[in-house]
Order: sequence, then structure tokens, then C-alpha cells
Amino acid sequence: MNPPSRIALIRERLSHALAPLKLEISDESHKHLGHAGARGGGGHFSVLVVAPEFAGKTLLERHRLIYEALGDAMQREIHALSIKALTPAEHQPEEGH
Repeated sequence: MNPPSRIALIRERLSHALAPLKLEISDESHKHLGHAGARGGGGHFSVLVVAPEFAGKTLLERHRLIYEALGDAMQREIHALSIKALTPAEHQPEEGH
């Protein structure tokens, strides 16, 4: 699966499971060329997920929700995932956004 397809897969699964108010996905695979995971075909991604679903949940619980939503993609399509999971109240948009 190519990087744009992986991003679409991540977007679809997280959107369906968490109905985020904001979802940003970055492919950071280029930073890991030569790394074992890159050789195995899995991509390295970073996500920002802002969702009401995270209210009252610990950081670990939030990450578990994301991993559960991604399911088998974590074994096949995603080698590494950097997660920033926030509630709408915690999210402070950059000035001018």
C-alpha cells in the first residue's frame, strides 16, 4: 500500500471510530529510511486527533482508542505512530487558524 493510501486508511478508521473535530495525519516515513520498519514496508506516521470522546480519559486510554480504531493496520501498514490525542478544550489552535 502506498503512503497516500495508508493516510486514507488511517483517516477513514479514526474518523469512523472517534468522529474527531480535527484530524491531522503526517507521513514521516522519509525520516526513517533504512530503518527496519521502513524496509518491512510499514510506514511511520504522526497523528493529531481532537475528539470529544477523549474527555475524562487518561493518555493511555486515549491511545488505546486510537490503536483499537486502527486495528490490523498497526501490524501491516503502520510500523510507528506518534500520537497527540486531545479533547476540544485542550486543543489550542495556532494564532490565525
